[in-house]
Amino acid sequence: MKFGVNLINFGPSANPVRLKSWAQLTEALGFHHLLISDHLAVTRDVATKYPAPFYEPISTLGWLAGVTERVMIGTTVLIVPYRSPLEVAKSFANIDQLSGGRVILGVGAGWAEQEFNALNAPFKNRGAVTDEYIDAIKTLWTQDPASFNGEFVQFDGISSAPAPVQRPHPPIWVGGASGISMRRAVRVGTGWHPVSFRLDWFRNDGVPKLRAFAEAAEKAVPDLCPRIRLRITEQPLPEDSRLAGEGTLDQIRSDINVLAELGCSHVLLDTYFAEGDPAWNVDSAWRMLTVMAEQVLDVPGGTLR
Repeated sequence: MKFGVNLINFGPSANPVRLKSWAQLTEALGFHHLLISDHLAVTRDVATKYPAPFYEPISTLGWLAGVTERVMIGTTVLIVPYRSPLEVAKSFANIDQLSGGRVILGVGAGWAEQEFNALNAPFKNRGAVTDEYIDAIKTLWTQDPASFNGEFVQFDGISSAPAPVQRPHPPIWVGGASGISMRRAVRVGTGWHPVSFRLDWFRNDGVPKLRAFAEAAEKAVPDLCPRIRLRITEQPLPEDSRLAGEGTLDQIRSDINVLAELGCSHVLLDTYFAEGDPAWNVDSAWRMLTVMAEQVLDVPGGTLR
């Protein structure tokens, strides 16, 4: 398994100095990937989970390509209906070139209706738009010239150069825990990227459903690339209510072993464990990541690299 860090690109602690420090710490500790969130308009519904200021991900990733050397960079997740697929394809291909082939495109359909309205983006049919836009992005990444004729986007003979460094294209991690998201991951993704879940659900429900969808579609099972909420506590948390990644170091080690046994290829550690909680701060997040790198992620099957 390869482990990564969720960079907190929002809230009062987000500024260029802090963002660069996140990137430097991530590389210094040996993590594999560094992913960031996406919002464009911090409407009231967005602000309840992701307070301003919010650093837009595509421009931030272009900057991160220049301030990092080794770590993979990407989104957890880009809200696909917010932008033209031509813009997303071009931006991520450029970032893949500028970073030397280090970009991951995590995608999702979105949830914040007020933000959709502010952006004049389609909310009710966002799933269908997401599916079609991903198809268009993959077309632009793999064909030159590229043509596409869909319900929501059409283009003909577009020059798509430069192509991404990674071939046939950068990894596409599909976020979400619903059946629709799992089917999308099977159809167009290279990885499935569920967020903040209980381990028993992931093991007994989520992974079996994903494999069943892949078998029914006669496609390969996508890589398992979950994002877990990292919160280290001194006392054990109840097993019947805690999320994967929460609890004592022994509980978290057990979770990592289970994820390895299930075949996860990547695990993203999210230290923003309580939206709006005044107890959360960057320094405590960095301490938890350091403890994880030094004391936990050398377990069998879960070597940090």
